[in-house]
Amino acid sequence: MVASLDLDPTIGALLGETTTEIDVARKNRVFCNRNLRMDSIEMIGFDMDYTLALYHQEKLEQLSMELTLQKLIGKHGYPEAIRELSYDPKWAIRGLMVDRQLGNVFKMDRHAYVGRCYHGFKELDHDQRRASYRNEKINLSADRFEWIDTLFGLPEAVMYTTLVDWADKQTGTVDYDKLFGDIRTAIDEAHRDDTLKSVIKANLPEYIAKDPLLGETLHKFRSSGKKLFLLTNSLYDYTTVVMSYLLDGERKAYPSWRNYFDIVIVGGAKPAFFNELRPFVQIDPQTMQPIPTNGEIKHLSRDKIYQGGNVVAFEQMTGIKGEQVLYIGDHIYGDILRLRKQHMWRTAMVLQELEREISVSERLEAQISDLDLLDRRHRNLESEIDYQTLRLKKIQRLLDDPSTSAPLRARLEEERKLARTSVETLRERAELMETEVDSLEARIDRAYNPHWGSCLREGNENSRFGEQVNDYADLYTSRVSNFGPYSPLRYFRAPRRPMPHEI
Repeated sequence: MVASLDLDPTIGALLGETTTEIDVARKNRVFCNRNLRMDSIEMIGFDMDYTLALYHQEKLEQLSMELTLQKLIGKHGYPEAIRELSYDPKWAIRGLMVDRQLGNVFKMDRHAYVGRCYHGFKELDHDQRRASYRNEKINLSADRFEWIDTLFGLPEAVMYTTLVDWADKQTGTVDYDKLFGDIRTAIDEAHRDDTLKSVIKANLPEYIAKDPLLGETLHKFRSSGKKLFLLTNSLYDYTTVVMSYLLDGERKAYPSWRNYFDIVIVGGAKPAFFNELRPFVQIDPQTMQPIPTNGEIKHLSRDKIYQGGNVVAFEQMTGIKGEQVLYIGDHIYGDILRLRKQHMWRTAMVLQELEREISVSERLEAQISDLDLLDRRHRNLESEIDYQTLRLKKIQRLLDDPSTSAPLRARLEEERKLARTSVETLRERAELMETEVDSLEARIDRAYNPHWGSCLREGNENSRFGEQVNDYADLYTSRVSNFGPYSPLRYFRAPRRPMPHEI
């Protein structure tokens, strides 16, 4: 593979050099929504879970659901029978909304239009969706709705869908709100009491995917003069086990994972780190307990571990702020959206599912092209129907006009017959083509997910989740090591996006 050289434009012109696209498989590329010059970035921050540490998703979901069922049955009084239900992970993707009032799970496009919706395992038809969600504006910030915006949240949606289906078959009225609350409480308990993480720590290879290129990528960033920091919501006891597994001994120059980072912050409580003024606390890496300090921490040292903190104090102590910082995370709300709305740090989002989404797109490239062609032909056909229908109405107005002469009336009668036949024929063709479009679209959707399709698309639009990635993530990619083949000084350029009137 020959990598392109990111030369200074002036030097490049003098040498007669031209830059070329790096030869990287599409699923491993870094994609750009907003121009970003890496040579202006002085410090790069990383989340840990689902960013530096990628999980074997199906195994983690299975573990999470098993532990949640134990809590529901043992602590919340649910019957043993729910343990025998089938909890299929395909019932959830990132970006779904849960309606705790009606017991529904639905997916929206970027305009907040509910494109598909399930109550348990039953898909609601168009009229049912309209009755529930199209008569008044959906207030997504209301307690009634929950957004499944992280991969950690997928088991909630799977279990809710399955248990709504089960509960509806039991006698009595179902309290859908309480059902979701019980599931979330049980999952939170499994996280808080270390039930989940203790199992992961005991068998890291089974649950965490070790990326052999991660250490080399971090080294490349450091070699270009950039400072690196870790900012994770996980506490130090879990962080050090996971990071040691990922990075210890990967490169001779970095015997410990801590050698890669200039600053380590655990228990960051994002998004509170970005919108509150919590103090930094120094942690003893041996006892995992806070170290008493004489007043407020004034400096962030390379050889220390910190917990909590806030972005304002972080910028003051490092002297690096705003667009000089790039933060890479996976949580659209906690890592990306809150940060972009309130601060000037640049953002990159890790979408672990992107590799599979792109692989499916490439495999179905011919079918997707066929769908685009059919869709254009269908629109053209509808335009022709509109034209012929309007023509028919004009003919009818002339026939209804008493001043129309007899010879003209006879010709108009013939024209009306021809126009009617034409409209009927066109409508039959349009119905057949619409059926073909719907069938092909459904087949393509099922290749991504049998119930929900692509997490980034809904029909012809971006999904709500896809649109937020587009709006708030300057860069996005499937894993941190995808930055490896690119120059640390690269100028990432966003593609020109035409508006509809420019197409």
